[in-house]
Amino acid sequence: METALQMLCWVSLVALFYIYAGYPLLVGLLGRLRPGRIARAPITTTVSVVLVVHNEAARIGRKLDSLLAMEGAEQIVEVLVGSDGSTDDSAAITQSYPDPRVKWIPFADRRGKPSVINDLVSQARGEIVLLTDVRQDFAADFLTATLPNFADRTVGVVSGELVLQADDATTTAGEGIGLYWRYEKAIRNAESRFRGVPGATGACYLIRRELFRPIHATTILDDVAIPLQIVSHGFRCLFECGAIAYDRPSTETRQEAIRKRRTIAGAAQLMVQYPQWLLPWRNPLWFEFVSHKLARLTSPVWLVMALVSSAMLWHHPLYAVLCIAQLGCYTAGVIGWTFQSAGRRSSLFGPFLMFLTLNITTAQALWDALRSRYRVTWTKTAA
Repeated sequence: METALQMLCWVSLVALFYIYAGYPLLVGLLGRLRPGRIARAPITTTVSVVLVVHNEAARIGRKLDSLLAMEGAEQIVEVLVGSDGSTDDSAAITQSYPDPRVKWIPFADRRGKPSVINDLVSQARGEIVLLTDVRQDFAADFLTATLPNFADRTVGVVSGELVLQADDATTTAGEGIGLYWRYEKAIRNAESRFRGVPGATGACYLIRRELFRPIHATTILDDVAIPLQIVSHGFRCLFECGAIAYDRPSTETRQEAIRKRRTIAGAAQLMVQYPQWLLPWRNPLWFEFVSHKLARLTSPVWLVMALVSSAMLWHHPLYAVLCIAQLGCYTAGVIGWTFQSAGRRSSLFGPFLMFLTLNITTAQALWDALRSRYRVTWTKTAA
């Protein structure tokens, strides 16, 4: 019994190490030892922008300004704004925008982003399609940083970099979220250098229109499903660090948890919708997809087993230390929650709060997935 507990403890700890540190270090090393070469060059092409909105009157004007002010915006032949059942003034603002390339395409029923994307991309005229959200603003050189990658015919998807702009009002949760996002970007950058990224940044990614295939209407993660469909046909998905879209981090753990719960449930949903991606011979990025997207779904299970097994082995000094270390991390997360609840900012406890919240949210999302509770429509967050 004791030997089994010891094995369970170490297997759990090794699994957690691989998920959060081993894989990032390994893919970073592979990216340096066996970097994929891309023949980047300036290109002249046509770009269609696809933007799905629901009641975004307060933000749509600023978003259109950001898009059409970019360097190279003359290559944009159209901005297709698809309304997913909007009932506010978004239509009037968009239709009165002083640029004929901006087109308002209404859909009366709220069906969700995937269905609108399917309809809009089928209407697009550009060789390259830029998929984006209304919340984020683009850096002036976003297009000129991303488009040269498409000079290489092996490239099918290019994802931009989302930069979270913190200010003096950033909370403990915001500190943790900002650190987590920098960690995520480092992994994506390493994957891009090696073979490719198993997904894109939903707020800012470009695809070759000819490679697009409609996705399931209930898909939550269009920014994973669309790129991986293209990757499965032999094309690369790159992460272009320096092609920036700006956003602000969530300031509340609850707000971030809702977003993350939906994202994690979407990752589980992909296994049901696209089971072929679980097969190494059907998914060119199988190693990255399983290690980056799917392994994290198991993290709460490993955490519970590591804590329970080490607690049951408390009479051994080594396992007592391991148990105390785990309890210390959870305590730091609770302290971070206390700081957050009090409206205080803590760089020290923010990461622990983020880690604790992430794993609680993962467990909730898996419960959603087991019950097939996938909600394709979204709830707008604060500007």
